Amino acid sequence: SYRVIVPLSIIFGAAFLVAADIVARTVAAPAELPIGIVTAFVGAPFFLVVLRSVGRRA
Repeated sequence: SYRVIVPLSIIFGAAFLVAADIVARTVAAPAELPIGIVTAFVGAPFFLVVLRSVGRRA
């Protein structure tokens, strides 16, 4: 149901970005990594897993 999925997506998305921001600020301190790099390291493998699982169903 979208009444559950949308609020959960908002909450988990915000939590993920806060965690990625913390990682981006602390990994290469005192310099900062762009947050896009941190999210890409998590997002790209996740996208490949989803893509592979959808391919198996087709």
